[in-house]
Amino acid sequence: MQVTPTALPDVLLIEPRVFGDERGFFYESFNRRAFAAAGVTAEFVQDNHSRSRRGVLRGLHYQIERAQGKLVRAVAGEVFDVVVDLRRSSPTFGKSMSCVLSAANKRMLWVPPGFAHGFLVLSDDAEFLYKTTDYWFPEHERTLLWNDPALGIEWPLAGEPVLAAKDAAGKLLSAADTYV
Repeated sequence: MQVTPTALPDVLLIEPRVFGDERGFFYESFNRRAFAAAGVTAEFVQDNHSRSRRGVLRGLHYQIERAQGKLVRAVAGEVFDVVVDLRRSSPTFGKSMSCVLSAANKRMLWVPPGFAHGFLVLSDDAEFLYKTTDYWFPEHERTLLWNDPALGIEWPLAGEPVLAAKDAAGKLLSAADTYV
């Protein structure tokens, strides 16, 4: 597995070693020893799976208490994945990074606690899987406004995204609950 640091400290791009032949392919999407050797020692407690159509934007989500680390990947289709640093003590507070995750490239992203996360579906549809380090607590869930100019995220959109009500009502970074 190849692990590449990103522009945000602690956020890692992970490319598994894929074994393929005329039958298809095989790869380990998670191996505790390999991930620990790469610096990801998280204990995962929940797996989530979503399916969305082109133009759906989910996020930017985080839990202000019981913060979740997430290991994310697309297993069908393609998404534009975004992470925002919400740790006020970090030199990259308020900064974002993005990458394309797809079934074809098999990349994964490690998003540690302290970051908001979201994605935009680029293909006709996409299935997105993620492991979390804590359970979902709706009372602690927060949403950062996806198009906050302060974030400077260049979403690859043609028109307006399809949003859930909670995502459309996200808060600007200047008014959002953040981490120490």
